[in-house]
Amino acid sequence: MIEIKNIKKSFGDKTVLNDVSAQMLPGKTNLIIGSSGSGKTVLMKIMIGLMHVDSGQVLYEGQDITQMEVKELKDIRQQIGMLFQGSALFDSKNVEQNVMFPLDMFTKMDRKEKRKKANEVLERVNLVDANRKFPAEISGGMKKRVALARALVMNPKYLFCDEPNSGLDPQTSLVIDKLIKELTVENNITTVINTHDMNTVMESGDHIVYMHKGYKKWEGSNKEIIFSEDEDLNNFIFASDFLYKAKEMTMLEEKGKIK
Repeated sequence: MIEIKNIKKSFGDKTVLNDVSAQMLPGKTNLIIGSSGSGKTVLMKIMIGLMHVDSGQVLYEGQDITQMEVKELKDIRQQIGMLFQGSALFDSKNVEQNVMFPLDMFTKMDRKEKRKKANEVLERVNLVDANRKFPAEISGGMKKRVALARALVMNPKYLFCDEPNSGLDPQTSLVIDKLIKELTVENNITTVINTHDMNTVMESGDHIVYMHKGYKKWEGSNKEIIFSEDEDLNNFIFASDFLYKAKEMTMLEEKGKIK
C-alpha cells in the first residue's frame, strides 16, 4: 500500500498541491482523476520520487520515501513499473529488446534468462510472434502492450500508468484497461493510473481520487462516484453524456421503475 499524507507542493507563488492525503490500495486499480491543472501529474511524480515535496509524507508500506537517501530510494524504484503516456519505446530496439531493457539495467541474468522472462510477459499481454518487430512496425495498441510488458518484466509491487489510453481508439482502450486490471489482481500490484478517460473510471476504478485545483476533493469507488454530491466532481464526470445517462438509469433501477 502507498499512503500520501498532507502533501504540499508549490512552484514559486503557485500552490499546486494543498494538504493532499490519500491511500493507494494493493490489488486494486487506483485512479487519480481531474482536469488539466488539477495537480494529478505533479502528485504522481511525487509518488515515484521524481519531485520533492515542500512538506508531507509518501509512505511505501510505512517507509517514507521523502526522507530516503539515494540508495534507499533506488531500492524502492526497482519495485516500481512505469507505463508512460507515449509508451516511450526505443525506436532502435525491437519488441523483445525493449522489454528486456530493465533486465539489462538492473539484473545479472544471462541473455537466455532475460529472453525467457521477456517472452513470458509478452505472452501474458497477448503479444506472441512480435519479438523481432520494431516500434514503427506495430500499432498504437501494440506499443502500449509492449510498454506494459516492459513495466511488468521486473515483477513490480507497484505499477504507475500515465494516461494509458492516450491516443487509442475506444475499443483498444477497453482492451488495455481490462489487461491492466487483470494483471493488477493476479499479481496483487498496487496500481496507480493517472487518467481523465471516463470509460477507464467506470470500468476500472476500484479506488478513485479526484483532484481539483490542488486539493483532493473526493475519494471513493466507481460504484460510488455517480452518486457524489460534490459539484466540481459532477461537473467533471457528467460532461460525458454517457455518464449522465448511466446515472439516470441507475437511479431509476433503484426506484424500481425499470428492470
